[in-house]
Amino acid sequence: MEYQVSARKYRPGTFEEVVGQSHVVQTLVNAITGGRIAHAFLFSGTRGVGKTTVARILAKALNCEHGRSGTPCNRCPSCTEITQGISVDVIEIDGASNTSVDDIREVRENVKFSPFRGRYRVYIIDEVHMLSNSAFNALLKTLEEPPAHVIFIFATTEIHKIPATILSRCQHYNFRRITRSEIIERLRHVAEQEGLGVEDQSLAALARACEGSMRDALSLLDQAVAFGGKVVRHTDLDTLLGSVPQEQVQAMISAIVTQDSPAAVRVIADLLDQGHDLRAYCGDVVEYVRNLLVAAVVALPQDLRGLMEVSDDELDRVRATSVRFTPEQLQELFRIFSQAEDGLRLSTHPRFVLEVAAVRATRLLGSGTTQAAAVTLGTGRELSGDPKTGPATQRAVAPSSTHGASTGVEIVTPDPSPVQSTTETSGPRPLDEQAARTKAVDLDWDRIQEQMAMAHPNIGSFLERGTLVNISDDQVTIGYSKAETVARALIEKEDNLRTLTALCTDLAGRAIRIRVVELTDSQSVGSSRAQTREAKSRSQKLVLLERTRSHPLVKQALDLFGGEVVEVRQTSFQKEGRE
Repeated sequence: MEYQVSARKYRPGTFEEVVGQSHVVQTLVNAITGGRIAHAFLFSGTRGVGKTTVARILAKALNCEHGRSGTPCNRCPSCTEITQGISVDVIEIDGASNTSVDDIREVRENVKFSPFRGRYRVYIIDEVHMLSNSAFNALLKTLEEPPAHVIFIFATTEIHKIPATILSRCQHYNFRRITRSEIIERLRHVAEQEGLGVEDQSLAALARACEGSMRDALSLLDQAVAFGGKVVRHTDLDTLLGSVPQEQVQAMISAIVTQDSPAAVRVIADLLDQGHDLRAYCGDVVEYVRNLLVAAVVALPQDLRGLMEVSDDELDRVRATSVRFTPEQLQELFRIFSQAEDGLRLSTHPRFVLEVAAVRATRLLGSGTTQAAAVTLGTGRELSGDPKTGPATQRAVAPSSTHGASTGVEIVTPDPSPVQSTTETSGPRPLDEQAARTKAVDLDWDRIQEQMAMAHPNIGSFLERGTLVNISDDQVTIGYSKAETVARALIEKEDNLRTLTALCTDLAGRAIRIRVVELTDSQSVGSSRAQTREAKSRSQKLVLLERTRSHPLVKQALDLFGGEVVEVRQTSFQKEGRE
């Protein structure tokens, strides 16, 4: 018998065999059994998720000689011909190669003919988004009022390219990506039918590589069998797919747990020696850290299975590893490697970018520069630890006093170490408690703004848009209104905050923390330096305008020529007092 690829050999023949599209299948079966069949269907979704397959099953269900039902018999001549692709009542058209208006006109002329064997003539147009605008326009009238024996089924991977006039005339069904667990189960079934030996780890790797496409998964399985024979080994599969071995990802996580920076750098060197893509590896690390975070915050294993697309063995491994971190540390790890992944796109030295990220990650648990990791990630707790004694411990951090409810970013800098940031929400406090917690610091805020404007004009201009909310024993709180979102975002940049913190620390004579908050509409605080300057400028302009309007020469000119004084500008001589 002639060899047939798995994607065709194991193509579903009934609705019950369709994997991962239960929402579509249930709707279609109910429509068929209830006799509520639309004249036009539009199936959209990514490649290999079953659009054309479901279209053929629908055609068989409508034309089965044993009656119209949700389960075609697959034995009658009509079902057999449709399965083999030789039915004269089911016409499949490739929209990518039949794009012209003449092709659609031919379809429009042929729809008038009655079906040869079944009840319906079914037109399946694949990749329908490739049709030209003229072709779509030619199809509109027929699509809206087709003959009773005609049904159109359109399939597309790019729904956004379909004209709204076509969409409004069809029942739209969105096919979702197939989950990894569903793909793994289907691949395991195919392997059993074919007598293949495939490890669970290999099935997971195939499911991960196919990106939700069942057709791609089956094609990769055929390729793996051609490469390694009847027994598909995980090592052979990594070589075939060019994917990063999960052992390398786990090696990086192990180096982070043990705070072993040399080991992390060696992992990257090994990846390069083996020819792996660093960006793909970084993406795998990001996904693994995400899984660790989910495992850290979700207690029940049965809940985790619905949140992670991994095998049971890998799920157990993730749960065991997640207990070595706090959720705050995992969020910081996620941020480190996500930023590295973004940097790898543009950097001419991708190895250096990933190495720096790996070293930062390995120093996360015990380095003094990351004691505020928990605060960095918004829980109001600080981490403290020693790289020699092991993972960090947690201690509570009381929110600083403010003039009202606010949400902002706190930058904790007990020493010249790199700055960490966090989002914190704090509510109003009683005046006596606030006074008890607040101690005056000998800091001249105007002087700070002036020095910052002189030494760092780019930072000073952003700083002036904010308002001093509070100065306590070791913290300066700066507030920004919602209208100053851009200035706040720029002042919150790590380098800018470090510069500002260093200046405040130098002037205060001890370590100072900078806290940036968003002012609510109900808060009453002083005006910012920029607002004061703008108000003064407006006042001066109004005074100058009134003085100009009352000047005798100006009055005489207005009486003579008419008009109105709208704006007055000072010349350089006037500004110097030489009027």
